Amino acid sequence: MAGMSGKRLQKELAKIQGILPPGISLVSADDLREWQMDLTVPDNSIYPPDEKYRLRFHFSTNYPIEAPEVVFMLLSNPERKIPLHPHIYSNGIICLDLLDKQGWSPVHNVESVCISIQSMLASNTKAERPPGDAEFVRSNRSRPRDINFLYHDPTV
Repeated sequence: MAGMSGKRLQKELAKIQGILPPGISLVSADDLREWQMDLTVPDNSIYPPDEKYRLRFHFSTNYPIEAPEVVFMLLSNPERKIPLHPHIYSNGIICLDLLDKQGWSPVHNVESVCISIQSMLASNTKAERPPGDAEFVRSNRSRPRDINFLYHDPTV
């Protein structure tokens, strides 16, 4: 990946290979197109403190102008589940304005996205999926960043 996107990602990768906030770790960044990060959720009884959740970041050549595509991954080895949250679908798609075309800003980066998702999980009070999860997972064919979610849920 060349140009602005490649330079930005190389700079971010150098930074996150150093010190990251507690509960966030780099798993892999074999290239500048896809990275994987693990998260744990502190101080929320819905999520066991030793349970790790895997995020996949996919970067386009328009990053950081365009948001990365970020989803939770379901893995069996090592075991990684999709966390229960009213804004996280069972296929790993995350409904978060930060990841939307309108909510994204180039000042954000991989670390700030991880912190936002970790914070979203830490403040969660409902161990449930979004309404219509099964239908959405069955019928959605759009890339996560192309989905027009509504972000008006003050109850979570």
